[in-house]
Amino acid sequence: MSDAARHAPGGTAGPYVLALDEGTTNAKAFAIAPDGSILSSGSAPVAVSYPRPGWVEQDADAVWAAQCAAIRECLAGVVGTPAGITISNQRESVVAWDGGTGRALAPMLGWQDSRTAEFCDWLRSPEREFAVASTTGLSLDPMFSAPKMRYLLDQVGSGPVRIGTVDAWLVSRLTGQSAYVIEAGNASRTLLLDLAALDWSPAMCELFGVDRAALPDVVASNADFGVTAGLDFLPDGVPIVGVLGDSHAALFGHGCRNTAEGKATYGTGSSVMIPSGTDRSVRTGVSTTLAWLTDAPMYGHEGNIVASGTAMDWTARLLGVNPGRELDELAATVPDSGGVSLVPAFTGLGAPWWDRQAVGVISGLTAGTSRGHVARAALEAVAHQIADVVDALDTSDLQVLHADGGATASRLLMQCQADLLGRDVVVAANAEVSALGAALMGFTRLGWELPAVAQQEGSRYRPAFEDGARAAARSQWRDALARSRAVPA
Repeated sequence: MSDAARHAPGGTAGPYVLALDEGTTNAKAFAIAPDGSILSSGSAPVAVSYPRPGWVEQDADAVWAAQCAAIRECLAGVVGTPAGITISNQRESVVAWDGGTGRALAPMLGWQDSRTAEFCDWLRSPEREFAVASTTGLSLDPMFSAPKMRYLLDQVGSGPVRIGTVDAWLVSRLTGQSAYVIEAGNASRTLLLDLAALDWSPAMCELFGVDRAALPDVVASNADFGVTAGLDFLPDGVPIVGVLGDSHAALFGHGCRNTAEGKATYGTGSSVMIPSGTDRSVRTGVSTTLAWLTDAPMYGHEGNIVASGTAMDWTARLLGVNPGRELDELAATVPDSGGVSLVPAFTGLGAPWWDRQAVGVISGLTAGTSRGHVARAALEAVAHQIADVVDALDTSDLQVLHADGGATASRLLMQCQADLLGRDVVVAANAEVSALGAALMGFTRLGWELPAVAQQEGSRYRPAFEDGARAAARSQWRDALARSRAVPA
């Protein structure tokens, strides 16, 4: 099929990178020009299922189908073949697939899935927790990939099984199964990567029962990931030139390169990350992550929140309004939460508490509590969780927190975030920072100059709280947390 036939008439011409962004609830594709502008885009929803309490699954083949649909829609708006393909992806989720056919062998276990909590508890001991943290930079928690890999390998049995994170799955499908690789930053979220050696750790593979020979090869973020093959929407031979986990891509896209600037991504969950250069020291309650690997590694300290967008969507359903603007408008009908706190521990708590036994709590209800107070408490819950992570990161150097993701459209949430942090919060002018960050990583492979587009400010929010008001709000939140974590034996 010719390019003219493949793309719709009237599409934008010129060189571009096809940037894929596979998130928890949407698969997106963008045609990004060398100046960083978006020429065309496409998206398709991805379903999430919750078959049992604590279980979070997706149909991996449906994820691939959604990504293909997004690509087709995007390509309809441009003329010509992309110079390269880049990927930003949800991270700790795990796919097992047939190495011959490419067919998924089981449901994809989502990063929020906590079914392996009992396995993690069985492994837990002071010696093992120290070994895991010192080797991988992560805590022994079911959010990360290795326990999920062990679970899936037990389910699918023997045969030509491939297993990996979403980036490895997408690269394998795009290349007609010719490439079996994982980007190093994504690999660092599995509990299996040695952060010092930048390769799989034999000790961690043994601990979690994952055969090293079954894992994809670890490659740099702007490596040669292979070329397209056997697709009906792209010709063979288009190179895949850059891959980053979505949070890492946002950090790269925001231009954060030192400890004075960090970022928070507001998605289904949230990631707060601050670059640390060559510092891969372990900090209590948060993770040490390989943000990206090019000529040299860039490490980062990070805290992951399990429920942020999920918390707001749940509250919207509870209150009978649509998520997003309607919830925001309802929250704005009151000046504060009226003493109400919501702790959205639907599958326990992530950083910095790592308490999978915590339960969801709404506290502080009175006869005067309104729907607006509960809506306000949901927004504040997101901001408090971000503040908890920033506190745990112990970053006295941090001056500005860059913000991206859908929830940054809420001016109320962003102002609340600045008030609780006591620091400026800067929302990116470009809403698609993760896709852009992955594209910019691909630019380094293609030899294109990096445009300073993500650093353009959309809005800057400055703290308005006095110290006393901030301390009172944080104290109320900590009381609610204590209730959430006080689980009867």
